[in-house]
Amino acid sequence: MNIIVSGGGTGGHISPAITIIRTIQQKVPDAKFLYVGTKRGLEADIIPKEGLPFTTVDIQGFERHLTADNILRAGRAMVGVAKATRIVHRFKPDVVIGTGGYVCGPILLAASLMHIPTLIQEQNVVPGITNKILSKFVTKIAAGTEEAMKHFPADKVVFTGNPIRSEVLSAQREQGAAAFGLDPKKLTVLISGGSRGARAINLAMIGVLKNAAPHPEVQFLHVTGKRGYQGVLDGLKQAGVDLASCPQLLVKPYLYNMPQAMAMADLAIFRAGATGLAELTARGIPAILIPYPYAAENHQEHNARALEEAGAARMILDRDLTPERLSSVLTELLSEPDKLRAMAKASRAMGRPQAASDIADLVLAIAKK
Repeated sequence: MNIIVSGGGTGGHISPAITIIRTIQQKVPDAKFLYVGTKRGLEADIIPKEGLPFTTVDIQGFERHLTADNILRAGRAMVGVAKATRIVHRFKPDVVIGTGGYVCGPILLAASLMHIPTLIQEQNVVPGITNKILSKFVTKIAAGTEEAMKHFPADKVVFTGNPIRSEVLSAQREQGAAAFGLDPKKLTVLISGGSRGARAINLAMIGVLKNAAPHPEVQFLHVTGKRGYQGVLDGLKQAGVDLASCPQLLVKPYLYNMPQAMAMADLAIFRAGATGLAELTARGIPAILIPYPYAAENHQEHNARALEEAGAARMILDRDLTPERLSSVLTELLSEPDKLRAMAKASRAMGRPQAASDIADLVLAIAKK
């Protein structure tokens, strides 16, 4: 069986794609894959390291108003569609999967026009423009949230949830605490603004950690992102926080073992990207969500509101984020165990730990026999 997978630009499109590929490989060990991305996206670095065959098409998203640059991008798009057609024709896939990003457009469109089964996996509550257009052509749509289903043709869309890495579920609290030198019996708050960090969260956390320094009963693991790491260290030093004398405050630039960190988290402070939320809800971790305000279609705010309305999270908009506001919400939640437990229960109810397997089964069901 030959399968083309396309998704690019951000880790939020690439990570689900890799998880789906690995899950299909477990079900069909002899399946052959080809990953299609762009030269500019993170996929150009990540996918070859995963040992997957990789090729590219040259395409960029369009600006929302007429510009000279849009004309150039339209020309590249036409060339990209032609190259995508050649890729599909040469690889002869039995099915094509798209997980988001502009690069999916030409590949899935080419495959659809060649009558090859296609599937898009939409992670967010509000779909991006590419997936909205592709939904008119593809065979099936795997929706990551129930709220997203209304944006797609009813006869094509299936609610599967978003795929998550198997290690997210298998990691154990005691192992996670040991990996970071923390106490598994203490309340633990995990903070992450995504793989690249979030400046607004980092700045607010300096004040939060200053307030938390005299209170060793709660542990904090703050993942700053590599670009923000030194700034947070400098800010804490200026605030009079000596991390060496506060073992309950752990600041890291990046984590290669995020599943272990999640395993010991009683509360998370996160952006509202779909993959991160899928992992939090699969483990039933309550969250304070600060949506990235410049996400396409403002999808992170919509993602966060869905969890807040379900009682699984509290949301603070980026423009409203201050150390005082974040400290206040943290204090409220950490001082009320019943409230935190209710949020954890609501979060777990939203989780779809079997999503990757369900999506893989859907892909195999529509593949050419």
